[in-house]
Amino acid sequence: MSVGTVRGVSDWSRVKVFWLAVVLATGGLQAAYGQAKYDTPQQTNDRIEELASFARAHPVDTPIGSGDLLHIDVFDAPELSREVRVSDSGEITYPLIPERISVSGLTPFQLESKLEQLLVMNGLVTHPQVSVFVKEQTSQPVSVVGAVGHTMVYQVMRPTTLLEVLTAAGGISDDAGNVVIVTRPAPATTPKTEPVSATTVPAGATTDPAPDVQMITIRLQDLLESADPKYNIPIYGGDTVSVPRAGIVYVLGFGVAQPGGYVLQSHGEQITVLKALALAHGLTSFAKADDAVIMRTNPETGQRDPIPVHIKQIENRKAEDVAMRSNDIL
Repeated sequence: MSVGTVRGVSDWSRVKVFWLAVVLATGGLQAAYGQAKYDTPQQTNDRIEELASFARAHPVDTPIGSGDLLHIDVFDAPELSREVRVSDSGEITYPLIPERISVSGLTPFQLESKLEQLLVMNGLVTHPQVSVFVKEQTSQPVSVVGAVGHTMVYQVMRPTTLLEVLTAAGGISDDAGNVVIVTRPAPATTPKTEPVSATTVPAGATTDPAPDVQMITIRLQDLLESADPKYNIPIYGGDTVSVPRAGIVYVLGFGVAQPGGYVLQSHGEQITVLKALALAHGLTSFAKADDAVIMRTNPETGQRDPIPVHIKQIENRKAEDVAMRSNDIL
């Protein structure tokens, strides 16, 4: 056996020992990435779909809005039955009724009652029976963007939850970060939306105080692992659901078994130096573990500042494991 072969065996042994030490020091890879059943994007998406089916809201009528296509049927009066499109001003025209009818904000049931009254008032039908069906709904769009299975515009046809919208978008992708951000117009522009306050925002979520929009940030870990349904917030027409992509950290150098860039996919857990090294398959025999540095971009200067890292001390629990940020180079 050559010297090179012996060195390779020794290096691999060191890698395996380092890997085991990191797993023990960080509480195991399952602890680093949440519960075991969420280790892969597919398992995470299965969990999203499962929770969405449990938390599905009870169906009720959704208000009619601009652009919706309505099918109106008048019993025993087929000449009055037709399909009408709601105008941008939220109104429709109807045969033999002189004024335009304001329908925006009404539920189909409320519009049925209103049309019955108008038919009687205009002497068209003595005892009308009207049914209204929303054939196409385009007035309650929810944009789903970011690190999801497929970006889409979801039409809210009934009370809908965050998990249902994520499920409709194919779940999250493998480069998803650890939060979901819901952006919605302020209550003044959308009266049907509950005002965001201390009573409507989950304790684990944060909001942006901008006057014209509300931004609610919810951790994926809370959404998937907490039994509290308050994180699975209602989603309304006009909302934007965004799943930011995770950042990337880079582990480089001759002392690293598998140098490269690694996605910060942690679903709520902070990626640290030891976890990043575990992803890079640990250190080799060439590594000078206490001479490592993190090169981090300084937002003020734009330059990368070195941050000393003493890996041996971290392994021996004599120093705190250093948290890593997106675009850090170890």
